[in-house]
Amino acid sequence: MNGTEFTLESFSDDLGPAKVVHLYDPSCGLRAIVVIDNVACGPSIGGVRMATDVSTQEVFRLARAMTMKNAAAGLAHGGGKSGILADPKHCDKQRLIRAFAKTIRNLSEYIPGPDMGTDETCMAWIQDEIGRAVGLPRVLGGIPLDEIGATGFGLSACAEVATEFCGLKLDGATIAIEGFGNVGRHAARYLAQKGAVLVAASDTGGTIYDPSGIDVEELTRVKQQSGSVTAYGRGHKLSNQEIFTQPCDIIIPAARPDCIHQDNVGNIKAKLILQGANIPATPEAERVLHERGILNVPDFICNAGGVICAAVEYHGGSEKDAFEVIQEKIARNSHAVLTRAHREEIQPRKAAVELARQRVKSAMEFRAET
Repeated sequence: MNGTEFTLESFSDDLGPAKVVHLYDPSCGLRAIVVIDNVACGPSIGGVRMATDVSTQEVFRLARAMTMKNAAAGLAHGGGKSGILADPKHCDKQRLIRAFAKTIRNLSEYIPGPDMGTDETCMAWIQDEIGRAVGLPRVLGGIPLDEIGATGFGLSACAEVATEFCGLKLDGATIAIEGFGNVGRHAARYLAQKGAVLVAASDTGGTIYDPSGIDVEELTRVKQQSGSVTAYGRGHKLSNQEIFTQPCDIIIPAARPDCIHQDNVGNIKAKLILQGANIPATPEAERVLHERGILNVPDFICNAGGVICAAVEYHGGSEKDAFEVIQEKIARNSHAVLTRAHREEIQPRKAAVELARQRVKSAMEFRAET
């Protein structure tokens, strides 16, 4: 990855991608990318990411992560992803989202959902335009992923299993969350309910660190009121990159890709990494984590709560159904992957990829050749 120019020849393999589509509407300045990676298991589900620097390479990597995630979770869906090149805080978001929806109307094998820079309201606009979206507001019959914290709940379910494999007890474990947003704050809330202690949290404004513990509800209020965790009244204020060097038992990267890399991986002091974001660590960093004996649970195993919830919604299930399915699927898959990784002395990602690829390949056998 690391700056390599994206070409289909460089990144395609026996799984995909099935389609890479670039979208442009000069009337509103829309520039967007859609990657439909693999639909052997069913129509692809994947979020709509909005950021000024989103690239084809990033969208492809995220789409592949969704293929792996949906297959590992045993969902009847393939993987896809999209990216809109815009600043979500400084654009005419409704106009862009509606224009985006119109351009993907005929990409019927792609079901959009919320992602970084988009939310339930954005999905309502897409639903209004093309009648196809997940993560809808409750008033439209959806299960609002961000409101209930589906991904954060899934991370807490994974943590219960993963701590058994690295000599930790979740009750009393100290946690640092990189990216105290829709995923990170809910992960903190659900983990605090299990006795874990938040000691560090970051956002684009910086990091707050307090080894005596941070009140999750208070930090959430501060973040909502001020826009940054650094306005929290106690603790040490640090740069956002310094969160990875603070003493803690568990780190949850829950923001952008590749935030754990060769320049900071050697300073990580945690025993367990739960990947709340998609592709938050480079392959080299994951290798170093494994060599250092730090358990690193891959994104598409532990952060699948959101897409599991979306699939439950898409097939008519309730919020109660979603929580039950998330708990069951993530706990089971986490145990299967970590047991295999421990038994074969391989990286958890390798074990997870082998599991997911096997399921996708099996599904592909039922597809007619074209």
